[in-house]
Amino acid sequence: MQLEQNLRELWATFVALFRMAGISDYIDIALVAYLIYRGMRLLRDTAAFRLAKGILVLFLAMAVANFFYLNTISWVFEQVMSFGLMGALIIFQPELRRMLEQLGKGSLTKILIGHEEEKGDVESMITAIVTACASMSQTKTGALIVCERQEKLGEIIKTGTQVDAAPSAELIKNIFFHNSPLHDGAMLVRNARVLAAGCVLPLSGSQNLSRELGTRHRAAVGMSETSDAVLVVVSEETGGISVAIGGMLKRHLTPEVLRQVLIAELMDEGREKKKTGMLGKWKVKAK
Repeated sequence: MQLEQNLRELWATFVALFRMAGISDYIDIALVAYLIYRGMRLLRDTAAFRLAKGILVLFLAMAVANFFYLNTISWVFEQVMSFGLMGALIIFQPELRRMLEQLGKGSLTKILIGHEEEKGDVESMITAIVTACASMSQTKTGALIVCERQEKLGEIIKTGTQVDAAPSAELIKNIFFHNSPLHDGAMLVRNARVLAAGCVLPLSGSQNLSRELGTRHRAAVGMSETSDAVLVVVSEETGGISVAIGGMLKRHLTPEVLRQVLIAELMDEGREKKKTGMLGKWKVKAK
């Protein structure tokens, strides 16, 4: 009977609040909901995201305890939450620092609207990739780089080691240095940052691939067949630079052509173009 009475009181309170609410109240609720959503997006793919979900579970548990008059459990939760603000500042210190840095750089639009990468960041990333590939091509250092686009590759990231660093030619060359423990896997780039390295990619089952192609090239074509990612390969045998997009492979690229491809595919997302993009213009099959 007590539970039924509580439910009726809760429903009556909800109806009363709904009738009393005005347009400004709905706008206020919508803004708060959107800020919470953007905050969760900011924490996404970080260890703090799991902590945030744990804190949310604690809040829900405290609400349930209060609703059913579980006084002892409610008291315990209240004691824990009394230190919640200080704990949140400590736990989310890296994310709060990053947000404040973005605000200091005038990146409020980037946070609120969700423009996760700026033009300058992508240009720097492309320069780092091209410079590193040109150097690795001369030394015949094998490399496999995945440039993520719209389709998120979280399952691929889990197979590697998280890096989360700003891209530079030196970093990329160190990752693929032949004595590095991560050199055999793929490096994944998301939002103009090196997110993971040593990742395992699916191999292509296409019968049109040349037999002279190694595992890196087959993995690049296989990944491009199942996603919209742009993949860059440096051959360990010949030092040749290749790009795979949409199941198609273009080989023996010069660093300048590689730059043009990456600019067209990673910086012109607003244009209407086919999935194969610039490679589609060449009409080159993976062979």
